[in-house]
Amino acid sequence: MTGQEALLQHLASGVTHVCRCWLVTRRDGMRLGFTDHDQDLQFEGHAFRAASGLTAGALQQTTGLSVDNSEALGALSDAAITEADLATGLFDGAEVQSWLVDWADVDARVVEFRGNFGEVTRKGGTFRVELRGLTERLNQVQGQVYQAGCSAVLGDARCGIDLRDAAYRTTVIVAEVDARGRLRIDGATGFADRWFERGQIEVLSGTAAGLRVMVKADRLTGSGRLVELWHSAGLAAGDSLILQAGCDRKAETCQNKFSNFMNFRGFPHIPGEDWLASYPVSSLLNDGGSLKG
Repeated sequence: MTGQEALLQHLASGVTHVCRCWLVTRRDGMRLGFTDHDQDLQFEGHAFRAASGLTAGALQQTTGLSVDNSEALGALSDAAITEADLATGLFDGAEVQSWLVDWADVDARVVEFRGNFGEVTRKGGTFRVELRGLTERLNQVQGQVYQAGCSAVLGDARCGIDLRDAAYRTTVIVAEVDARGRLRIDGATGFADRWFERGQIEVLSGTAAGLRVMVKADRLTGSGRLVELWHSAGLAAGDSLILQAGCDRKAETCQNKFSNFMNFRGFPHIPGEDWLASYPVSSLLNDGGSLKG
């Protein structure tokens, strides 16, 4: 009898003792097991801890291509998931597998859900994470798209820019992290205002070493730079990091900032939506000539 058959037989008995177990695999390979049972469980070589305080909401599943989804709630704990771990992105996109398990006989179990962590929110010592099913990956764009902006990623083979060039990166030390989480950096004034906007940082030292975070804003000041990140990285004064140039994917940026227009992967002359929806207006010139979108 398979584990699924054993569980179905148990559920059909009318008197049940089941719980849920989750296995979370972070991008760095670390695996963490959780259960909403009041005792630790173990199967498939993994331990599922009961003291984690992790619980799950209702699981919505469909037979079509709609995205299966659920959410998990938990308490931030040094022994399981910490606020620092979430802030530094260690759980971003983590793989999740969930079982419905007969806790009296863990061989009687069935996989309920497979997917990844989605949006994570933290408040008052707890966290809430969205769980996205495998069909979520079908929403990701595959292949090339006709669009005005460049479809290449800065520094990849299609772009051709060497981001190791000193013109596009610099190593700096964080002088201060202000109340809004912005990084004040002394020096690095040889780069233009907003040079690193839409780029990324790579943390070299400190508790967040190895983390990469996208840059939301970069402002040149009198003594250095003020850098704002898209999400908190747990940085502190004295941490060392690499600032890497950013690109807004516009044709003029490719030409003027990177002198790389020959590798521009967009279609800047495609008419915009306003042009496509336009119609003749008697007050304007309608001579059959070229229209500018």
